[in-house]
Amino acid sequence: MTNNQRFAGKVMVVTGAAQGIGRGVALRAAAEGARVLFVDRADFVAEVAAEAGGAETAGFVADLETYEGAQAALAFAAERFGGIDILINGVGGAIRMRPFAEFEPAQIDAEIRRSLMPTLYACHAVLPHLLRRGGGTIVNVSSNATRGIRRVPYSAAKGGVNAITQSLAMEYAEHNIRVVATAPGGTSAPPRRIPRNAAGDSEQEQRWMSEAVEQVTQSTFMKRYGTIDEQVAPILFLASDEAGYITGSVLPVAGGDTG
Repeated sequence: MTNNQRFAGKVMVVTGAAQGIGRGVALRAAAEGARVLFVDRADFVAEVAAEAGGAETAGFVADLETYEGAQAALAFAAERFGGIDILINGVGGAIRMRPFAEFEPAQIDAEIRRSLMPTLYACHAVLPHLLRRGGGTIVNVSSNATRGIRRVPYSAAKGGVNAITQSLAMEYAEHNIRVVATAPGGTSAPPRRIPRNAAGDSEQEQRWMSEAVEQVTQSTFMKRYGTIDEQVAPILFLASDEAGYITGSVLPVAGGDTG
C-alpha cells in the first residue's frame, strides 16, 4: 500500500537495495514519488531499480564495507539527481550464527565490517550533501538483536548503529538534519540471491541457527516473524515529513520484543 506522493520532489538513496527490506523500501519510495538511487554490491541492483517502472530511479554497484564505495555512491546520487534529501542505510545482516566462544577473530571482524561500517561510512559521506541541501534525513536500519543469542558480534555492530543514530542526531539537529532508526526483529523474506554466508553453513551451524530462530520467535509477543511490508512502512514513515519532530529515536519493529 502506497501513501500517495509523500516523497514527491525528494531524492533518496537506499543502500542494500537489491533484496530484502532495502529492496522493499526503495521500490515503495519510488512509487510514492521519490527519485531513488538503489545501491548494493550485487550487480543485479540495476535490474531491481528498473522494476520501479516509470519512476526516476537508477542502480549503483558499490562495496559499502569500504569508505570509497560509500563516497562514490553518494556522489553519484548527488550528480545524477541534483542533490540528496534522504539516506536509508539498509546494509547489514549476520553472516554466521554460533556461540561467541566459537567465533574466530577474523569472523568477528567480518561481522563488524558487514553490519556497522557501511552505516558509519555512508552517514559520514552523506553529510556534505545534506549540509549543502540545508537539511535532510538519515534512517538507519538497526536490529532488535542487540539482545539475542548466537550472534554477539552482529549484536555489537547493531548496538553501534544505535549509538551513531543518537549521537549524530544530537550533533546535527542544528543543521536541520534528522537521524533516526528502526530496529527490525526477525523478518520473513524471499530466498536471497546472494547468501549471507557465501561459505555455506555446516550442520552444526544450521543447529545454532535454529536455536537463534527459536529465540527470536519466542521473544516476540506475537510469536511470529514480521513481513517485509511490516518493516518497510515504519522506515518510510520515519523518512517522511510526517515524522518531522522525531530524531535520535530507535523504533523497535519486532512484535513487542524491544531487544
